[in-house]
Amino acid sequence: MESDNSISGHSPDFRTELARVIESVSPDVISDGKLEELLKDDIQGGIERFGLFWPGKKQALRTAQEPTTATLLPNEEESFEWESTKNIFIEGDNLEVLKVLQKRYHNSIKVIYIDPPYNTGGEFIYPDKFQEGLAGYLEFSQQINSEGQKLTSNSESDGRYHSNWLSMMYPRLKLARNLLTDDGVIFISIDDHEIENLLRIGKEIFGENNHSATFIWQKKKKPSFLHANVGSMTEYVVAFTRNYKSTFPFSVDTTTEGKKYPINNAGNSMKTLKFPPSSVTFTDSEAVYSPQDMSEGNIKCRLLEKLTVKNHKNVNTIVIEGEWRYSQDKLNSIIAEGDLITISKAPFRPNHVKAGGEIKKMHNLLTPQTYNLETNEDATAHLTSLLGGDYFDNPKPVSLIQMLVKAVTYDDPEATVLDFFAGSGSTAEAVMKMNSEDGGQRKFILVQLPELIKSDAPAYSAGYKTISALSRSRIKRVGDSISNGSEGLFSSDIDDLDSGFRAFTLAQSNFAKWQASSSMQAEDLQEILLDIKDSAANGTSQSALLFEILLKQGIGLSEEITKVSVGVLEVFSIANNSMLVYLNEDVKPSLSQFSELIALKPAKLIVLEDAFNGDDELKTNLKQMCTSNLVELWTA
Repeated sequence: MESDNSISGHSPDFRTELARVIESVSPDVISDGKLEELLKDDIQGGIERFGLFWPGKKQALRTAQEPTTATLLPNEEESFEWESTKNIFIEGDNLEVLKVLQKRYHNSIKVIYIDPPYNTGGEFIYPDKFQEGLAGYLEFSQQINSEGQKLTSNSESDGRYHSNWLSMMYPRLKLARNLLTDDGVIFISIDDHEIENLLRIGKEIFGENNHSATFIWQKKKKPSFLHANVGSMTEYVVAFTRNYKSTFPFSVDTTTEGKKYPINNAGNSMKTLKFPPSSVTFTDSEAVYSPQDMSEGNIKCRLLEKLTVKNHKNVNTIVIEGEWRYSQDKLNSIIAEGDLITISKAPFRPNHVKAGGEIKKMHNLLTPQTYNLETNEDATAHLTSLLGGDYFDNPKPVSLIQMLVKAVTYDDPEATVLDFFAGSGSTAEAVMKMNSEDGGQRKFILVQLPELIKSDAPAYSAGYKTISALSRSRIKRVGDSISNGSEGLFSSDIDDLDSGFRAFTLAQSNFAKWQASSSMQAEDLQEILLDIKDSAANGTSQSALLFEILLKQGIGLSEEITKVSVGVLEVFSIANNSMLVYLNEDVKPSLSQFSELIALKPAKLIVLEDAFNGDDELKTNLKQMCTSNLVELWTA
């Protein structure tokens, strides 16, 4: 017998979730089977519609929708400051990881930055059969055999050259969108090869109105002449919002205190502005101006009514016709906010003097001159200094990612930043540096495939066997520099700066009953069914079981966890006993011992199925006890 609350082993089924949303809006559509009729004009295959289509698109969509039973194994040995950190580093195929993260981090990520593999005809850093999900990843990462899986060469002579790249990116962007907050933004670095296709699938997934910008970034100080016609110095960063109606100006700067902005603007259409009494400060203490032409040079301006100035202020309303930068409503708003409007002398030239600190909208040209940004050469030099060798090709500069993070989180210093193509780990350093400068508590989640480093590469000789290992090392070195107070990397008081990360590894479920998959061969499925008498796979650590349960219950990977001893039982306590988890299959508690757990008044009690040792009567009595004490009982 199973409890009514048996934890599901799958990530959310997006088709089922969509049906629930539709049903909540219009229940009759689902119950009466009217959905196809209502959408027939959109779903009929014979109607031609505008869109981007490629061989494999339907499979890519199905890949995004298929749930996963995968989990994340905690790896304290590869972590840094495990107990105190809120940051996360995950080694694994990002497609599966994005699915695993869906329940807890849905609508929770403020910024996503990714630098995906460019489609240049070289090696793809993802397995040939990336559609195969966890099984393909496990083979690639050598968890199934010792040979690993070959990387695929995506040459331009391949008829699916663009299709392969699109099919790799499409499901990942679909899943990434689910994780963004309503005011969240995704930034995607890209070069000329796939910029057009990226924009098309981005607009399809996020919506036309949510394409907020295409930034041009100067990647080199001197041009590369690999192109037949021109030298290349730039790449792009494409930005999409989750919901453009909920977003705000991207900004990395504020207005300067006391800076004057002319309200006249030559070339604009003529209109009349009215400045209310005492709203304008004059240089003259006292003066009287009769209606007159105030035009001079290319500025057209006429004072339409008599004006009296006393104690440097206008006594009556100033009525001026001219070519204005602001509308009357905008002017009224500026005055209401207490900003200073000044006129120094005749001919009148009103100036808006800003108090300073107002948000200043950024522009889309990202260069060393415009925003003091680094290039690829700078990023390589920095990483070489940090790691002690030139181990990574074309890392993105920390200053570029830091600027993008700042542009979206300047008023949200506790935001979460996700990078699921982590590479060398520049995003982690950018988040920590941003926090060091403004005292923020932003958190990062990084995901990186354990891509094998070639044996003849300098990084391999230095002891790095995978890109993920190199990335973790880079973050640890940055963390060490923070902990040790090293000069040069960080500028502010760093006592409370989170410089660590919890490391996790993608793996198949620790629970035998959840490992069954429709894609498994019959003999594999039969073996799992034979083991289903045990809830958890043999030899699995309680820590691994715990984090899988937490993820499937929608609880974060950085949650504070403590061990609590209650009598002879040892349980995991989450959020100050709001959830208690008992995972010791070797000690079957008695009902009285369970009652001691319930006395702690948790909102939820989770018990490993194996801990009941087949005692259905004990489980039934425990369920009744929990119900009487308003405690949710769940089994895993």
